[in-house]
Amino acid sequence: MRRMIFSLCTAAAILSNGGGASAEPVHAIAMQGEPALKDGFRSFPYANPDAPKGGSVTYCVVGTFDNLNPFIIKSLRTTARGMIDTIYGNLVFEPLMQRSADEAFSLYGLLAESLDISPDRKVAEFHINPNAKWSDGQPVTADDVVFTYEVYTEKGRPPYSDRMKKIAKLEKTGERSVRFSFNENADREFPLIVAMTPIIPKHAFDKETFDQTTLKPLIGSGPYRVAQVVPGQRIVFERNPDYWAKDLPSKRGFDNFDRITIEYFLNANSQFEAFKKGICALYEENDPVKRERNLDFPAMREGKVVTEVFENGLPPVVTGFLFNTRLPKFADVRVRRALAMLYDFEWANKNLFNSQFKRTASYWQNSELSALGKPASEAERALLAPYSGMVLPEVMDGTYRPAETDGSGHDRAPLKTALDLLKSAGYRIENGKLLDPQGQPFSFEILTSSQSEERLAALYQRTLAKIGIGVNIRALEADQIQMRKQRFDFDVLIGSTGFLGTLSPGIELTFRWGSESANTEGSFNLAGVAEPAIDAMIEAMLNARDKDAYVAAVRALDRLLISGAYIVPMQYDNRQYLSYWSQLAHPAKTPVFGYQLPTWWHKQP
Repeated sequence: MRRMIFSLCTAAAILSNGGGASAEPVHAIAMQGEPALKDGFRSFPYANPDAPKGGSVTYCVVGTFDNLNPFIIKSLRTTARGMIDTIYGNLVFEPLMQRSADEAFSLYGLLAESLDISPDRKVAEFHINPNAKWSDGQPVTADDVVFTYEVYTEKGRPPYSDRMKKIAKLEKTGERSVRFSFNENADREFPLIVAMTPIIPKHAFDKETFDQTTLKPLIGSGPYRVAQVVPGQRIVFERNPDYWAKDLPSKRGFDNFDRITIEYFLNANSQFEAFKKGICALYEENDPVKRERNLDFPAMREGKVVTEVFENGLPPVVTGFLFNTRLPKFADVRVRRALAMLYDFEWANKNLFNSQFKRTASYWQNSELSALGKPASEAERALLAPYSGMVLPEVMDGTYRPAETDGSGHDRAPLKTALDLLKSAGYRIENGKLLDPQGQPFSFEILTSSQSEERLAALYQRTLAKIGIGVNIRALEADQIQMRKQRFDFDVLIGSTGFLGTLSPGIELTFRWGSESANTEGSFNLAGVAEPAIDAMIEAMLNARDKDAYVAAVRALDRLLISGAYIVPMQYDNRQYLSYWSQLAHPAKTPVFGYQLPTWWHKQP
């Protein structure tokens, strides 16, 4: 049968109409339903297409760097920010298509001006924009795309190194066209993941030395070029005046600063002091106590610094105490469930956060994807049927809520419930210490990288001590913790663990929760989860052909993650509290994903 040819957005139409061709050519692709923006749109609605160009901005981060290549294993610890960056923008390297921050999961043309895709999404052919150029002026070609996948597979880091496992054939079909044929391991989302993979220039990289760190400025297709590198301290980017995509709808109103500097600091305190002095352009603080205490200094009182609250429509980022289940002490789910009962959110919220927070209980909280308050549907029950007993009854029937205390700091009811569960797992208290089934004292270490994390760890430590659990708190620098994460060398981590809130969970979950990534060095499966039931829900989600099936799979996965107690969720406030120097400006609209720094600009004098 002759393969049908479609333009970019026809794939979205296929999703919505069950496989029929679109009546008119369209220009973008969506995972579910249709993209929001029609052909001929001027810019994304959260960008100002008339934003002035010019000026400079300095962003500040805690940590260090000794590498500019973000695609290699060694990059996981100390790659300079900005090369590819979800916060500051993909300044140097770009993907084939650009994601909209105002939609759950829609992509619009960037390096690729069009895409032909089969109705079953098993074949996708990308056509590169003839105007696309690298920063040295050479054209972007199909050879660059093929080379990118070859070198990622041989020398790259996860998840880039794993892309070819789902590709049966990759072939150049023209000077600016490349076709991907996907194998049985690929799902319906995978063509979008391919479209979001950063492309690198074949002529500017040596495959043999690709996996070695480098501080040499790299050539990319992005809006900026590396202008200065001070290892571990500073990287400076200068806007390329000849940037090929500056007038594309998906990039209009972006990349407005002539110069972007990213400064590195040893700790958060020195970073904040630099912000107060005007070295750093902005500072985000979501701790209400620290906001009240810190955000009162001369420049703030004089109106030179303003604080603004941005709303976003994403599920909250899951933060909490994450267990390394590779360790025998955390292998028993009953132990993890008991430990999950002992975070005293009510006391912490009242005494540490001025009652400004809410309790996190779901990985997709406040969205239709969450299992909270919803009995499992027939579709969910069918998905979970082969894995009887893995979901708690209260999670299955929608009545689950995290354990609550009276907020006094002395509520013994949760302690008794947790201790009863530990006893059922063979634990006992002897001479004031909790002993495991082998008679050894039960204890573990929590790693922290900031004073606020230490404060929360100390609260947890005090509660656990009441039932004889010994907790040691170890404060490390952020880069030291990153190294420990990469090697899975920890008992418990605290803070944001990378489980970002999203309205369109997809293939990234295989790297955060999938069995194959549990023991892959550098993966984001920090908890070491390797459960066939979770793998099955992720597979069902990725292969869902309609929204109902997709929602059912994600909710079933949420029930498994909640019941598995791999992390003790803490608290959230979905508002973003950002302070910035008043010479900066931003568009009026805040998209679903929250404020977008690549759309900001410097006010003209």
